[in-house]
Amino acid sequence: MNDFIFHNPDKIYFGRNALENLGAELKQFGKNVLLVYGGGSIKKSGLYDTVVKAVKESGLKLFELSGVEPNPRHTTANEGAKICKKNKINVVLAVGGGSTIDCAKGIAAAALTKSGDVWEIVKSGSPVKEALPLIAVLTNAATGSEMDEWAVISNMQTNEKIGIGGEGIIPKVAFENPEYSYTLPAYQTACGAFDIFNHVLDNYYLAGDATFDLILEFQEAVMRAVVKWAPVAMKEPENYEARANLMWASSMALNHILDAGTLHGCACHAMEHELSAYYDITHGHGLAIVTPRWLTYILDETTAPQIYRLGVKVFGLKEGMEAFEGARAAIKALETFCFETLGLKKNLSDLGIDETHFKAMAEHACKGSCITGPKTLTPEDVEKIYKMCL
Repeated sequence: MNDFIFHNPDKIYFGRNALENLGAELKQFGKNVLLVYGGGSIKKSGLYDTVVKAVKESGLKLFELSGVEPNPRHTTANEGAKICKKNKINVVLAVGGGSTIDCAKGIAAAALTKSGDVWEIVKSGSPVKEALPLIAVLTNAATGSEMDEWAVISNMQTNEKIGIGGEGIIPKVAFENPEYSYTLPAYQTACGAFDIFNHVLDNYYLAGDATFDLILEFQEAVMRAVVKWAPVAMKEPENYEARANLMWASSMALNHILDAGTLHGCACHAMEHELSAYYDITHGHGLAIVTPRWLTYILDETTAPQIYRLGVKVFGLKEGMEAFEGARAAIKALETFCFETLGLKKNLSDLGIDETHFKAMAEHACKGSCITGPKTLTPEDVEKIYKMCL
């Protein structure tokens, strides 16, 4: 087990009546609120009206930024930062899924800089220590952004999708009502579910000293919850228990409690971010395509036992198989979950992607070096994995 520090000050209101506390929480940070959201879904569901009413009844002044993209652009975050500076915003309120919350984090950070340019923060690579207070109302179980210190911002002009992080952009408060995810299409539910799954798998004890049994069991429990409840939510969109399990799994998967003591480079996320940057595809779908190929590529005598354990503990495979046989069965079970149960297309070519940019993408994914994890990946390795995905 490796040394680690756990610190997460995010306050969570979870359940049907969570938003009753929105006004009181906003008021503690000041009078001027910037509401950040994506398209029209929160207006169609009535959530927009509920949020606006809570803000105004609390005597707060509301400003808005709509139109946040699925892979949030740095230009959109900069527009939000400009609004914050002009109107002396005190608190940023993100209402939506991970993309909206990520964009709001970028806004909150950039608003306190002289330039108001989030891309300067991205390129610096420095931890974000100060930002405007951020409050999140979650509508999609996926990224975990509602309870973590990370945000991923896209620059479509340079084909870059890069994360920023730091304690300054951890939400102060998050509201999680599973009912707000009822209107999600089955495809978005599937993509979000696999994003949750891979957040855990990217930090799973696949090799080395897997001695932290408590965290190992927690990791497997979260992945099991996704495997159990995602298909239920897809078939029964208003099944509260299914939506609740996925929403809390989203928060648990990436708030640092499950990666305690692990030393991974999050290989699948690193590789998929390049796909999203170049082709603007849905993040969770890209992960579903990449992950089984990555597991196949890293399969060896060191990783086989733990990949087999994944199959046993998460997918219910029988015990007693030889390690390599069990590992291959586990990867097959994962493929079945991704491409049959969740119904996601299994190849990059199905999404209109060819190998034109693979070399450049692999270099970017490795950031001029390599990706650490159960097996260190060079740019050449990453390019081979991309080709396996065609």
